[in-house]
Amino acid sequence: MDIKFLLYTTLGIMLGSCTAKTAVEESSSQVPTTENVAKLTPEQIRNAGIVTALPKVWPVSSVLRLNGKIDVPPQNMISVSAPLGGYLKSTNLLPGMPVQKGQVLAVLEDQQYIQLQEDYLVGCARIKYLETEYERQKSLNTSKSVSDKNFQQAEADFRAQQAAVSALAEKLRLVGINPRQTSADRISRSVKVCSPISGYVSRVNVNIGKYLTPAEVLFELINPQDIHLALKVFEKDLDKIHKGQQVLAFTNSRPERKVPCEVILVSKDLSAERTAEIHCHFQKYEPDLMPGTFMNAELAMDSRNATILPDDAIVTFEGKEYIFIPGKEGFAMTAVQTGTSENGVTEILSPTGLEETLCVTKGAYSLLMFLKNKSDQ
Repeated sequence: MDIKFLLYTTLGIMLGSCTAKTAVEESSSQVPTTENVAKLTPEQIRNAGIVTALPKVWPVSSVLRLNGKIDVPPQNMISVSAPLGGYLKSTNLLPGMPVQKGQVLAVLEDQQYIQLQEDYLVGCARIKYLETEYERQKSLNTSKSVSDKNFQQAEADFRAQQAAVSALAEKLRLVGINPRQTSADRISRSVKVCSPISGYVSRVNVNIGKYLTPAEVLFELINPQDIHLALKVFEKDLDKIHKGQQVLAFTNSRPERKVPCEVILVSKDLSAERTAEIHCHFQKYEPDLMPGTFMNAELAMDSRNATILPDDAIVTFEGKEYIFIPGKEGFAMTAVQTGTSENGVTEILSPTGLEETLCVTKGAYSLLMFLKNKSDQ
């Protein structure tokens, strides 16, 4: 009997001990954790500059980030050469110098210019004789005083001379000499090479005294008024781009300066790297934007309504992003997932339903520092 009593007593003590332990564990598990809650006094809140506000619902655009460089269309790049060649007598051009349409770029001289003017003047003098002879033969042929053969020969000589003089006149215009201003006492051994556009000099390929052939390029000029931005786009993003989309371009040296552009052409030709080019037109000409300059760009995709908070409301800790939500226990550090960021605000993807929840919009980093210092103690 005593053995049974002792056994029952021992089992009762053990069961009582387990029940007490379970109750303690359950009660401790119901105590809320406060390691991610910053509890500040009113004075600390004022000193930290903490401000709360409701998130806003605002239209935001997905942004595709691209890079490329400023390009010039072929019609705005001019290679200047001498149609008949010659020796370079003078020029004062340097790369980068501005030029105006009709401005003298260089002066060439050669004896062929003298010969060309001589041939033209001789041709003009001869054409007068042949015209008179043609009219005389025509009159005689009408009265049958000469044969048709003589009349036809006179007409052929006159027409051939007319063609020769017209061709010589065009050659003179080609080298910049006005045929109407050419006379026996106004023969020049030099010609002027003038600029066909307004712009600036991109390259100078000559020096004084050099003989230039018609195939050689003297200068290369660029008209920057119609420069455009050529951007590279990967194949997977091509279907998201269309004519008329807005682009903000900027350089690495001045990222804060955004230059507005508009997509004017989407290439359908893919390179070996599986990229295609899109061409964007600058909405306003900027003189300091030079061809060949590398630029980054942000292309606005689709627009949608999203819940946004100021960038100052979001903090990053251990590779994750958080916001602070005020409550009875203090400011709760809440993990979030973010989306598009632009113009100082960031889209909040999750948690959803924050539109009617107060959030800390200023002083979030002060709260983070408070929690980190608390955890280090």
